[in-house]
Amino acid sequence: MNKTLFFIALCLGLATLGQAQVQQPGNKPNQAQKEMIKRGYGMFMHFGVNTFTDMEWSDGSIPVEKYNPTQLDPDQWVRTARDAGFRYVLLITKHHDGFCLWDSKYTDYDVAASPVKTDVVKAVSDACKKYGLDFAIYYSLWDRKEPSYKDKDPQKYIDYMKNQLTELFTKYGNISELWLDGGWDRQPDNWGLDQLYKLVKSYSPNCAISVNHTIVYKEGERNAALPSTMTEDNKYYFQYFPSDFRLWDPKLITRYDKKQYLHKGQSYYLPYEHTICLSSRWNWFQKSTELPIRSVDELEELFYWSTDNDNCLVVNVPPDQTGRIREYEANAVIELGKRLGLKKGQPLPKNGQFVSAKAPVTASSTAQDTKVNYAASNITDGSLESRWMASDTIATVDIQLDPKKKFNKISIFEYQDTKNLGDGFSNIRINRIQEYKIQVFNKGNWETIYLGAESMGDCKVIRLPRAYQTEKLRLNITKASGLPSIYEINVIDK
Repeated sequence: MNKTLFFIALCLGLATLGQAQVQQPGNKPNQAQKEMIKRGYGMFMHFGVNTFTDMEWSDGSIPVEKYNPTQLDPDQWVRTARDAGFRYVLLITKHHDGFCLWDSKYTDYDVAASPVKTDVVKAVSDACKKYGLDFAIYYSLWDRKEPSYKDKDPQKYIDYMKNQLTELFTKYGNISELWLDGGWDRQPDNWGLDQLYKLVKSYSPNCAISVNHTIVYKEGERNAALPSTMTEDNKYYFQYFPSDFRLWDPKLITRYDKKQYLHKGQSYYLPYEHTICLSSRWNWFQKSTELPIRSVDELEELFYWSTDNDNCLVVNVPPDQTGRIREYEANAVIELGKRLGLKKGQPLPKNGQFVSAKAPVTASSTAQDTKVNYAASNITDGSLESRWMASDTIATVDIQLDPKKKFNKISIFEYQDTKNLGDGFSNIRINRIQEYKIQVFNKGNWETIYLGAESMGDCKVIRLPRAYQTEKLRLNITKASGLPSIYEINVIDK
């Protein structure tokens, strides 16, 4: 065999080998999942035509000319992510409106047809290489612009997606994650997910792939399972298969999250990726008005909660209409990274020992409701979905602790009333608890170790200057604007 024929045979053999080794989901972590868990912490970036209309969703009818950032600076986005300690960047490449942040030859609804023709996908990918971050992408299955989406033959739109994903996975280097969304608009079998999965893995074998609302309560049905119920292995089922991880934005798992899920009688391992907004208004696309952000205390506690137990977190930090991340938002995530002590190449930090986990709780009163269980025990069950609620505005809850175990930190997630805003997504959260005490039972008496003389806030974190040990800890609510309600109280040895 001459050298030319040998080279051709070798290439064909390698290609065949690569096809044979395309990763599949399994009952243990595959390489894509291992790398995803190791990354652990990413920055989500919603940016597109919606940014320029103060909308969260649009239907593809916004003129492409509306997309017109005046100071577009993707390098600043990724530099901010690097400075904040994020390990990867997750970029919206196409939302439900169908507008593409790259020059796609399969549509004219993209940046190339807009006043600012910069290939944003390339710019972000290049910046990730420059600053040493992994690059990940979001791509909407649901496309309200593309004509083939409405064709009776679903394969025509599947081919459209395959063509666009081929562009994304062949032009922009290695892509570590593909976050698919909008699957609710068709039956799962009509998305061609097996085709998309195989295609993507052929280009980026260790790319982790998933579809929003991954898991359902019953096989073949579409009632998505709440992550807070996922506390048993092999109880729930894939809605979208194959997938490498679970998604349901912006829901949170419990501290007792399980990883095994079923499809056609087989068990598969799936970690979970959380998505939260930096904004306290829960907006994904940036708005023209400057909006308040979550407190660093709340972000820190949500970080620990979300990255525990081999799960991941992405925080949405969207650029505004200028094409830059606002300085006060960049400062917030950088401050968070410094608070956490994030270091490149080092494991993500943990929140210490939870001495109150599943501890017995008693309350002075409990609201009664035939549809909702407001039991006091909900505040130590490890879930941010269940909650205790009092029947009076003045109330106490007592947590029984092991007096041999010390603690120096307490975090409280308070239930809050919400007022929905006009875009259908954003909201304002309103506290009920206005004044309170933290007390420990000491030598037959209740001793106050912290006095809260103002609203509790989104997530109250109390860092004590020294360690305490007690058989009982009390939250004593002395003033509230409504019936006090608590999701979780964590007593921690940090």
